[in-house]
Amino acid sequence: MKSTKILLVVLIVGLLTSCKKYLDINDNPSFPQDAKAELLLAPIVYQMANGYSQDARIINKFTQGIVGGSSDFNSLVWERHGYIGGVSDVGGVMWRMVYYNHGHNLRVMLEDAIKNEKYEYAAIGYAIKAWGYQMLTDYHGPVILDEALRNDLLKFKYQDQPEVYAKVRQWCDSSLYYMTLKSPLNYSANLNSASGDNLYRGNMDRWKKFVYGILALQYSHLVNKPEFASQYADSVIRYADLSFTSAADDAGVKFGGKSPETSNIFGTDGGYLNSTYYSKAGLPILRYLTGGVRGDFEEAAKTSLDPRLSRMLNFRLPDSTFIGGTPNISNSTVPSVVGTGGKFIFKNTVDFPLMTYSQLQFAKAEAMLIKGDRDGAFAAYRNGITAHMSFVSRYAVAEASGEKEITATEIGLYLASTEVAQTAAELTITDIMGQKYIAQWGWGSLEQWCDLRKYHYDATVFRQYQQIDPSTLVYKKYGYRVRPRYNSEYVWNADELAKWGGLEPDYVTKELWFSKSTD
Repeated sequence: MKSTKILLVVLIVGLLTSCKKYLDINDNPSFPQDAKAELLLAPIVYQMANGYSQDARIINKFTQGIVGGSSDFNSLVWERHGYIGGVSDVGGVMWRMVYYNHGHNLRVMLEDAIKNEKYEYAAIGYAIKAWGYQMLTDYHGPVILDEALRNDLLKFKYQDQPEVYAKVRQWCDSSLYYMTLKSPLNYSANLNSASGDNLYRGNMDRWKKFVYGILALQYSHLVNKPEFASQYADSVIRYADLSFTSAADDAGVKFGGKSPETSNIFGTDGGYLNSTYYSKAGLPILRYLTGGVRGDFEEAAKTSLDPRLSRMLNFRLPDSTFIGGTPNISNSTVPSVVGTGGKFIFKNTVDFPLMTYSQLQFAKAEAMLIKGDRDGAFAAYRNGITAHMSFVSRYAVAEASGEKEITATEIGLYLASTEVAQTAAELTITDIMGQKYIAQWGWGSLEQWCDLRKYHYDATVFRQYQQIDPSTLVYKKYGYRVRPRYNSEYVWNADELAKWGGLEPDYVTKELWFSKSTD
């Protein structure tokens, strides 16, 4: 990495000339600006969806959630747990999001908010900062932390996950602190607008729950640590209980959808899933939705007892059959997840999800089961299933698509079926993680990859994950991290990367701290 200052100027030029023309104001010593938090928040929130979603296309290949329909090496290499190599920055968008798109913008927003007693903006700013670094470290592992955004440095030191996790918790605490303060001026009108808070429209109670959700998910990654059952499980449960209380609290970045520039990132006009590289529903989700959570799946189905199948996936024309894509091959006959008019979360005007009540309930169920509270785990597990039905229904009826909500009868039939554990005594971690895979499909790819990695791709935990012959994997092992962004790190910061093994070809297969049993 050369100088944050220099790269930031380059980024501004790129943003102003890109098709996504969103306001991006930075602290530029050549052109000083007194930026206000009110002007900075909307583009910062937008980048939460933009940065995360672009890398989600890559992560979905590791999780087999959405695979490619092309036989090109650039499409298949990720599904084979490799890395595209060369000078490509594919897979490095969250790095850019945290250090550049957010970067000084978020720093300036926080400085203005604290100095001028705009406490809602300070609380939101710290929440976004915590979320961004949590995403970044779970994706890349060691990242730039204490030395980030320092204009006096040409090279930047990396720090490993224990320090990043601790800093995330500190920023969560800062966010919660500023939520206890009252701004002298009323900013509710600014926040509750399309040019303000496009996540929660200034609803600070929901932002507080979002922060607690970050903490719940962070602790849920540590199931392999010796302290999990005795300590960390309680943290997952506590923070999940303080977080979302229903699907109404779900966090999603809002989009107007009146033009490609204002459309949902994953919508038909957003364009990010229009490439055959990133557009086919993988076999695991098809099999989970057609009887494969606990029983026998149907490989080519026209209907399913699970009402989510027809609301989440597109069927193949002309025979109206649902099929899935096999990783590592061309899947030219598998329909696009987006389709011609948009489907599920892939519509122009719908929210792009960042965190859901269903997701958190499954994390809670997992923690309670490991801790030994079977009754609590069973209740959270059932809550997670019904909450995801509500989530799917909300997206099904969006944009007057003609799709119908999932009825109470449909939910009841599914809950009473053999696909769902009927008693606390029979509940297994496989039941929970199978349903969590469904609940996170399409949008929650990074959390899903955390789940796969912390269980080391165990086929007994993830029944429908397609186990890959090691001989076909690029480095003969499954992937655990993505290399940092090429055009900053491998060009300007290679000496630091070398200290962490980042110059080794198989760096992508090195296990991260969070999934190890020891430090």
